[in-house]
Amino acid sequence: MSFTLATLKTAVGDYLESSETTFTNNLDTFIKESENRIFKLVELAEQRKNVQGTAETSNRFLAVPNDFLAPMSLAIVSSSTYDYLDLKHASFLREYSPTLTSTGKPKYYSIFSQDSFALSPVPDQNYTIELHYLHKPASLTAGSDSGTTVLSTDFPDALLYGALTEGAVFLKESEQTIAMFDNRFKEAIARMKNQSEGRDTRDEYRYDSLRQRVT
Repeated sequence: MSFTLATLKTAVGDYLESSETTFTNNLDTFIKESENRIFKLVELAEQRKNVQGTAETSNRFLAVPNDFLAPMSLAIVSSSTYDYLDLKHASFLREYSPTLTSTGKPKYYSIFSQDSFALSPVPDQNYTIELHYLHKPASLTAGSDSGTTVLSTDFPDALLYGALTEGAVFLKESEQTIAMFDNRFKEAIARMKNQSEGRDTRDEYRYDSLRQRVT
């Protein structure tokens, strides 16, 4: 089973037996809310990205990419050598280098805001940096009716039941109905985590085969 944008919208309407105009006008919102929940609960290989930029002289801030979700690593790159910075709380950075006029090669970074990282010490020259991070992929709703995404093709059950949960809340369905869809969503999330954060991060060369507990 997989979905395009059009077939997912049809499925949500069919499951909830609604074609009312206000409901159908909000189908994109239900899908986007489902995607947001998934990306905050599961780490997918498809979310990983690398970008390079410049930490500028005397500027303690470094802009984050527009699609940034969470950091994986930040390194200063020099002659193909990577020096990785340690992620710390913003208060640690201020304690480590309380004087902003004190500069040097950055050793630490923190998430200062939605738009920027803070570096410490403040860069004493321009440094090439490489950020490895989790990004938020484009929504299924951003494409055409025939478009697909990794969620709609590889994890359609999670996307469907997340959208159904949002749609059921919108329609003020019974608590039992909402809970049923949400439980199916959580079951799909558990399967996603087993795959993307379990099986996809190990092999049988270093680990024994997965085993089911004997009862």
